Amino acid sequence: MTDDLVWIPAQNATLGSDKHYPEEAPAHAASVHGFWIQAYAVTNAEYAEFVNATGYLTVAERELDPAEHPGAPPQNLQPGSMVFTRTTGPVDLRHLSLWWTWTPGASWRHPVGPRSSVDKRANHPVVHVAYEDAEAYAAWVGRALPTEAEWEVAARGGLERATYTWGDEPERPGQQLANYWHGEFPWRPEPGYGRTASVGSYPPNGYGLYDMAGNVWEWTTDWYADTREGDPCCAAGSYDPQQPQFRISRKVIKGGSYLCADSYCRRYRPAARRPQMIDTGMSHIGFRCVVRPEP
Repeated sequence: MTDDLVWIPAQNATLGSDKHYPEEAPAHAASVHGFWIQAYAVTNAEYAEFVNATGYLTVAERELDPAEHPGAPPQNLQPGSMVFTRTTGPVDLRHLSLWWTWTPGASWRHPVGPRSSVDKRANHPVVHVAYEDAEAYAAWVGRALPTEAEWEVAARGGLERATYTWGDEPERPGQQLANYWHGEFPWRPEPGYGRTASVGSYPPNGYGLYDMAGNVWEWTTDWYADTREGDPCCAAGSYDPQQPQFRISRKVIKGGSYLCADSYCRRYRPAARRPQMIDTGMSHIGFRCVVRPEP
């Protein structure tokens, strides 16, 4: 194995939580075979190698087909992605549209809009990658994306049932254990927060894995439903029942991001999970890969 991979031993573990958000329940026993996982999320520099070698075009960089989006205004058919934008002051936290903006020209190359670049973010995690973009990279390097169970076992770092990747106690003032939102969300982060950080900027967990809490959400292969008991086996079962007009399947993303604030979204915990439509990358979603032993 190459130097960027860490071995996670086979184990029986308790995954999920009955103490936090409802979609994390029920806590349950799971058996996971041993596997290797990347110590760090895939970076802009690594993704650039893939694109330069293959000419791959990410979903955010492709024109949308008007036939697949009837009635959509032309400006919404341009290549682009969803970008986080700080608000100018306190806002109603029930309305995500106040800080998420559809931004034509945003992509992994231009993470905060068409005039931005990754030139000074080579070691930051790649973002604006849809599920198929992450899969394409994984296939190119001869790896795979993790299951939710694999990802969560790895994130726990050997700490059975622990709330955080580092234990049960929250981060104390002055500690810097993960890149999540410190300050008043979504408008006033403390210095050094409120954006992605270079991979490995925070302490590793017990397995030697970095940024399994915060920085960017990470794709897994599992289809999503609103409870772990209801997780579907196929794409059709993962549609969002609250948005029946969008017949787009959803995968589980894990780990939280730099936008997880204790006052709003304490999801930088191993048990936490969120749905993400597979055709949509955002400025806080990336991934890492696994390698499974030959049977």
